[in-house]
Amino acid sequence: MSKIKKIAVLTSGGDAPGMNPCIRAVVRTAIYHKLDVVGIRQGYQGLIDNNMYDMSPRSVSNILDLGGTILKTARCLPFRTDEGMEIAYNNLKAQGIEALVVIGGDGTFTGALRFSKKYPDIAVMGVPGTIDNDLCGTDYTLGFDTATNTVIEALDKIRDTADAHDRLFFIEVMGRDSGCIALRAGISCGAEAILLPEKETAIHELIASLKAGEHNKKSSSIVIVAEGDKHGGAYDVAQMVKEEIKNYDVKVTILGHLQRGGSPSAFDRILGSRLGYAAVLGLINGETQKMAGLKGNSVRLTSLEEALMVHEYKLEEDLMQMVEILSI
Repeated sequence: MSKIKKIAVLTSGGDAPGMNPCIRAVVRTAIYHKLDVVGIRQGYQGLIDNNMYDMSPRSVSNILDLGGTILKTARCLPFRTDEGMEIAYNNLKAQGIEALVVIGGDGTFTGALRFSKKYPDIAVMGVPGTIDNDLCGTDYTLGFDTATNTVIEALDKIRDTADAHDRLFFIEVMGRDSGCIALRAGISCGAEAILLPEKETAIHELIASLKAGEHNKKSSSIVIVAEGDKHGGAYDVAQMVKEEIKNYDVKVTILGHLQRGGSPSAFDRILGSRLGYAAVLGLINGETQKMAGLKGNSVRLTSLEEALMVHEYKLEEDLMQMVEILSI
């Protein structure tokens, strides 16, 4: 059992719905267990700038429904250097902080792991906060459910206008290295094709599929393109297809950062609360260099090294196979 008395919490990298419920859970769980809590603004940049403040239960009142993060977030190149980490460490020690909860994605965890190995007297616990859902050791990351539902809502509306005008829409969604949002949103909305970074789809195969749909009297078609697709973005793919399919009026929509914002879903509020609670308990129990994640319906701690094994993360085979069958 650890004897830590003071912890800090930060959010880093891209914002994700569910970060605020997680911050709330970290603060209130820590205070319940008689720990002092410090909030760090602007992620790792706040560590270097000593941009910290004491938090109380009232500091996190009425934030469950807020998107973004009340602690703000930022990219921080200086934290990647030994000099930057040393400044951050000295600031933590000056504040009497003995443990750190970091909420973010792979870049956030990479920095946390390197920092913890360099300064092992600061315990570190990670919480996966990224809409891409691309970390090992957890079935879901904070923000993924909300972002997927945001995309589905947009796709449903686009389908209405596509049907009304016999249009072919190419919709670009976030996912530079992960097709999780594209795959689930595409299945949920009956997309005719889904282009993923994990699976290369030949343009001639896409064109043949769209022509088959046209032959089967489809009045509209929607193609989902993950931004990390090997052919480029939705504009690039649309241009290649447009040259071969003349009957459809081709349109492109890029949903962009719309996917990151908005009030977190019930799932992300509960997930953020569970993982924030588990992260603090892990620190109290002497754990470090771990990530609190959800496997099945159980919260488990996974080493940060394992969480960062992104090459081990794979999309579900059954979902991949369903796309072609259900789009007929």
